[in-house]
Amino acid sequence: MPKVPQTSPATGLPTSSSYIHTLDCNFVDSAGRTLLLRGVNLSGASKAPVGHLSYLLEDFWDSAEAGGESFVGRPLNIDDGSADVHLARLRGWGFNMLRFPFTWEAIEHAGPKKYDYEFIDYTIRVLQKCKDYGFRVYLDPHQDTWSRFSGGSGAPYWTLAACGINPQHITDTQAAIIHCEYPLAHAPDPAALPAMIWSTNYGRLFSQTVFTLFFAGRDFAPNCIIDGVNIQDYLQDHYIGACGVLADRIREYDNGSLLDDCIIGWDNMNEPFEGLCGWDDLNTIPARQGSTLKKGPAPTPAQGLRLGMGKAQTVDHWTFGMFGPSQNGTVTIDPKGRKLWSDGEKEVDGVHPRWGWKRDTTKWPLGTCIWAQHGVWDIETGYINRPDYFKYHPLTGQEVDFISDYWKPHFVAYTQRIRLAHPEAIIFVQPPVFAKPPKFEEGDDCLQGRCAYSAHYYDGLTLVTRHWNWFNADALGLLRGKYSSPLQAGKVGSGAIRKSLQEQLALLQSDADILGPYPTIIGEIGTPFDMDGKKSYGWTDKGKFKGDYRNQEKALDASLNGCDGSNGLNYTIWTFCPDDHSHQWGDGWNMEDLSLWSPDDVWNDVEDEKSSLKQRDQEADDDVYNIPQREAMHSRAGLLIKQPDIQQQPGPLAAPKLHGTPALSSPSLDTLAATGSTASFSTLNLKRSGHSLACNSPPNPYDFLTNGARAVRAFARPYPCKVVGKPLDVKFDIGKGLFRMVVTVGPEDRPVGLPSSFLEQNKRMKQKSIDSFGTAYEQREVHEEEKEGLATEVYIPLVHYAHPRLLGQGKASTPSTNKRPQLRRRKTSKLSNAARSTNSSTSSLSDSRAQTSEDLEMETRSSDLEQGCIDNGSSTSLLWDPSIPGPLSLSPPSPTPLLVDVEVKVSSGTWRVDGQTLFWWYDVPREGELPQEYTIEVKRQGGVIKSTDVNRRRKGKKPRKLEEQDEKSWCERVCEPESACLVM
Repeated sequence: MPKVPQTSPATGLPTSSSYIHTLDCNFVDSAGRTLLLRGVNLSGASKAPVGHLSYLLEDFWDSAEAGGESFVGRPLNIDDGSADVHLARLRGWGFNMLRFPFTWEAIEHAGPKKYDYEFIDYTIRVLQKCKDYGFRVYLDPHQDTWSRFSGGSGAPYWTLAACGINPQHITDTQAAIIHCEYPLAHAPDPAALPAMIWSTNYGRLFSQTVFTLFFAGRDFAPNCIIDGVNIQDYLQDHYIGACGVLADRIREYDNGSLLDDCIIGWDNMNEPFEGLCGWDDLNTIPARQGSTLKKGPAPTPAQGLRLGMGKAQTVDHWTFGMFGPSQNGTVTIDPKGRKLWSDGEKEVDGVHPRWGWKRDTTKWPLGTCIWAQHGVWDIETGYINRPDYFKYHPLTGQEVDFISDYWKPHFVAYTQRIRLAHPEAIIFVQPPVFAKPPKFEEGDDCLQGRCAYSAHYYDGLTLVTRHWNWFNADALGLLRGKYSSPLQAGKVGSGAIRKSLQEQLALLQSDADILGPYPTIIGEIGTPFDMDGKKSYGWTDKGKFKGDYRNQEKALDASLNGCDGSNGLNYTIWTFCPDDHSHQWGDGWNMEDLSLWSPDDVWNDVEDEKSSLKQRDQEADDDVYNIPQREAMHSRAGLLIKQPDIQQQPGPLAAPKLHGTPALSSPSLDTLAATGSTASFSTLNLKRSGHSLACNSPPNPYDFLTNGARAVRAFARPYPCKVVGKPLDVKFDIGKGLFRMVVTVGPEDRPVGLPSSFLEQNKRMKQKSIDSFGTAYEQREVHEEEKEGLATEVYIPLVHYAHPRLLGQGKASTPSTNKRPQLRRRKTSKLSNAARSTNSSTSSLSDSRAQTSEDLEMETRSSDLEQGCIDNGSSTSLLWDPSIPGPLSLSPPSPTPLLVDVEVKVSSGTWRVDGQTLFWWYDVPREGELPQEYTIEVKRQGGVIKSTDVNRRRKGKKPRKLEEQDEKSWCERVCEPESACLVM
């Protein structure tokens, strides 16, 4: 890897210690370590205001006409304490990155240039909270099929009227499918909305029209003039202006303290769509399956134009099965004369009384189709005069290319505006789904060395069919022309599917080469949780499979495994919906159900603990806490009040709300679980209307991280967060709980720029430790790299490697503080034959946190950890290396319980574990020396924690004993994973 520059390529200014470089196809920290940024989208619920999820029709249109609603409260409630709980949970899952969706509507819903500064300031408070928890963030101006009012999310209501559209006739003309009006506006049944049918809106008249106007209105709709400019400039200026206002306000907050330390960059428009730009023939739908899904009624663009003018059409009807889309008949759509186009009665002389613009009605008369006005088709006969109108530039006659001709100029304008407020921003480049980005020449002066490619990827077959299939297809390879026949793209069996997903993600990663030597992040990746008729929710088979997410785990693991291997991809999973998710309505948007956590999956705790909480609740103010709310206080792990079961309630449901959610006494990870770093568990003060209640027992971190989580074993997976050198191969076998990584390191990878203050602090902390615990540690050999404090850091998920004490399978160790730690030596053993070096160290962490090449090991006397409130000064367990620098309280000691139970093999170097982080030091070649490859393997000392044990805890049962966990079914015994299946 090239040496890390000390100045910014964008501004030329010196870089800070928290600066993240985009260098040599990787994210790189200021010391030169390769970073993997992995996290989640926070949150899918940000697509709508609080309480107005997509299935709710009441007040949907009236509130929009009145200027819309505030989005304050999205994506987290930072006033009731729940934000702290959720962010601590995300950190405990190992995430260090957040993609932060916000919508244009949230900023400018009240009208053109009427910005909602209350929401903007609330957003800044949420971002500050994210910074408090150590997250890096990139902001995402999110849209789906343009707007909430056209069946998606994103743009404010008034933009529809600006385009000359009557939103309340969208459903009648089938110009888009709107969830709360499905299937008919006068007889809605939103629960019947088919999976993913919302995405067919991209193949319907509304999206085809509005995205064409947004990106290419000057060329294809030159008569559409509003406020003296073409509709393209009008829409783009307002969109970029709204994003710029948010960026400016963030820059002004606390002298820009959020920029770079927390907010590292900005995505451009989420999943932009080309509209009709480049369309070959308006009379047909292209045979090549692209980003537009064929499902349900599928009008051609020509049929959509006629429907938009109120004319009945008989269109093809499609279904999507296990083998993809197939036509299964036709259906007649009759708008009964209702037109998509606004009649203009409200706009006297072109002036809108509510929104204030002035339309040039001499060129753009309302009440008729704008494409008919431009000669594309004849309304009276329905004949398409120019079927290839959008394929060629109207003036030059040259064939248009949407990416270079229309998307790229908008991207450049957006980037320039963002960089006025955030000069060091990493711009995340996101072209349309599965499309390659354009090449930026040096003269473009746009990327400025601060860029990342932000592609999206979903296993489409699983997403649409809501089923984990034993076969799949290389969809991306098929789109890119890799196969001459669709049959060749088929993949059969788990191994072939997993390999194919990894190859498809590698192909997307290679697209970044077009931009330059920049990193790739998969901005969205995930899997649905409502598979097989919501079997996991207990809705089938008499509830037999309630809480069983094994198929979802397989699907999500296959996708995320595709990001591992030699790809080493960064990603942000879609999605985490903290409060609005329910089994009935999913994420609360178009029946999607991809949230990693749900209040409906929080399980009940033991009865005596429930009773104890209820008894204490009776002392609270009855005016604030009613009986149902007190009964809901039963989850010590969730630390959130679980809502009543609403699955069987008929009719529209109000958005779930948090009432009396405990507020944490401190937002730091040291106070709550600290699962991502120090793992220090102390008393939690639960605040309710001025009353402070002591938690009767500290939160069990394993329960905290698994309660309410779905397929947690798939997404809380080990990975290298920071690597001295580069990871060559990253593998995690979820079935065996085995993590293996190979890194390569050369002379150029030696960490640089370590502050001298850190070295001095490290020295002081070690001296204090010796003073407090005796002189035995003076004999410990410490390698030069460990003295410097920079190591390769690997996230070790408690979900996979939890100490038996946390599973009810063992006792916690508690030291006697008046005894000195003892030292003993342990023999080393070599790594497996796959290791690249014979200088190996093998050891477990059942009773130690530190190993050297000579395997010095610390032992402590232990006693049982009492299950009760822990005083801050009391001792719980001491398994600690005094050489570890950090904010530890040493006089008196403040020890922390051991979280993980790991056996580690390294081909070279030393390691230790602190909380859920494994630190690994190894020799870095000096100038003139050859690069080296090192290998590390991690597995659980006590055996694999299986998903069935999570389910048992969910149902109030104790985990099985370790010897029971290793039992295999008859099928597993016959068909071993590494052998061929013997069952024919």
